[in-house]
Amino acid sequence: MKSVTTYLHFDGNCRTAMAFYQRCLGGDLQLRAYPDAGGTPSSDPDARIMHASLTRAGAPTLMASDSSPEGPVHRGNNFSVSIECESLAEIDRLFSAIGEQGKVRVALADMPWNARFGMLTDRFGIQWILNCTRA
Repeated sequence: MKSVTTYLHFDGNCRTAMAFYQRCLGGDLQLRAYPDAGGTPSSDPDARIMHASLTRAGAPTLMASDSSPEGPVHRGNNFSVSIECESLAEIDRLFSAIGEQGKVRVALADMPWNARFGMLTDRFGIQWILNCTRA
């Protein structure tokens, strides 16, 4: 991948979503739970996530969090994660992996701007745009 950077917000399923994205994209996943009343990060494996970071070669790929207990997050279409792929093989693999149990909005196809392009909504309601410029 040439570039990806997005911060995602979830309503209690950040841990599950970020584990799914790690399986699709690879990389190292760091999860930090919200602290308890004493300020200590929770060790509960089901605790809401205050900050998650998925990195590859030390660079952030995705960052995310669950909403705080005081404010819920609603699925929406007010953003997309955009990935500029390095190869046709990569765009095909990522489109298939991320689209698992999701909905294709624009099927992968060759576009007039000399690229392969597709759009989908994954099973968590997050919208993705994938592009691979042809050499």
